[in-house]
Amino acid sequence: MEYTLEVIMVPVSDVDRAKEFYRDKLGFHADFDGDVMPGIRIVQLTPPGSGCSVALSNNLSALNLDPVPTPGSYQGLQLCVPDIKAAHKELSGRGVQVTDPVSYAEQDGGTFMYFKDPDGNGWAIQEYRVRAEKPLRSVI
Repeated sequence: MEYTLEVIMVPVSDVDRAKEFYRDKLGFHADFDGDVMPGIRIVQLTPPGSGCSVALSNNLSALNLDPVPTPGSYQGLQLCVPDIKAAHKELSGRGVQVTDPVSYAEQDGGTFMYFKDPDGNGWAIQEYRVRAEKPLRSVI
C-alpha cells in the first residue's frame, strides 16, 4: 500500500486573509475555495512544484478533531527550495517577513529561513540544492 501526503489542514482565523497571504505573498496556486459541508469552508492551495497542498479553514472544530487545532498553533511546517537566497529575495520582494538564511551545517540541507503566516503558524524553508537537479517528484 502506498501512502501519499497530499494535504495538510492549517487552522486560520480569517480564511480570506490567509488565502491572500498564501496565494499573493507566497505564490501558492489556489486549487479550491468552497464549502465542503455546511459551515466548513476550505481553501486549498499548492506551493509551486509541490505534490502536497495546504487546506485553510477557520472551522476545524466541525471535523471532530481532538484536540481542535487553533489558528497559529501549527509550527514546523516546512518547504524546500534549491536556492534559498533566490527564495529569500522573492519572498521579501512580495512583502513576506522572512528571516535571513541561517546555515546550521555545511552539507546540503543545512540552511534554513523562517516566517509566520498572519495567524502565527510557523514555517521553515530549507535549502536543498539537490532538488535543482532531482526534483522530488522525479525520484519517488
